[in-house]
Amino acid sequence: MVITSKTTLPEESELDVQELNLSSAALRAGSFHLGKQCENANNEFMLCRQELDDPRACLSEGRAVTSCAMDFFRKVKKSCHDEFMQYANCLDKSSGTMAFSHCRKTQGVFDKCMKDNFDWDRPSYGYFARAKIVKTEREAPKKEEPVVYEDATPGLPADYPTPPAKYGSRFFWLE
Repeated sequence: MVITSKTTLPEESELDVQELNLSSAALRAGSFHLGKQCENANNEFMLCRQELDDPRACLSEGRAVTSCAMDFFRKVKKSCHDEFMQYANCLDKSSGTMAFSHCRKTQGVFDKCMKDNFDWDRPSYGYFARAKIVKTEREAPKKEEPVVYEDATPGLPADYPTPPAKYGSRFFWLE
């Protein structure tokens, strides 16, 4: 995006949003359930960013994503805090890459807590990779019509003489 003197930037009050103050391990531990619960807000935001190609136009959708994530982690903290912290701590301490494979037992305990308290199942393997159609209330952006230029050089008349090439054809092996 090119910024010119005509570019208007949003006010700081529009950009001031409470942020998630969580570690990478905590975000990774809640990622599957968070992705499933905030799927609509995330899809709406990503669709806006893809269609409009202007981050300023998608501030409200971004606020909705942050709000959804805050609500999700507040619910988890209220009902499954101990299980969540054990799982996040396992991810953080078990390997340098925070691999899920080392923490399947604590993952199972956390998933059971989520199922018991919220009736939320962990999404199936490959759920987030599936193609989906996003239904949105926003209007689709208007497509720009391609510019059509008239032909600058008129074609030769059909009866224009075409003598053979003076030095032969460029593709002499075809003759």
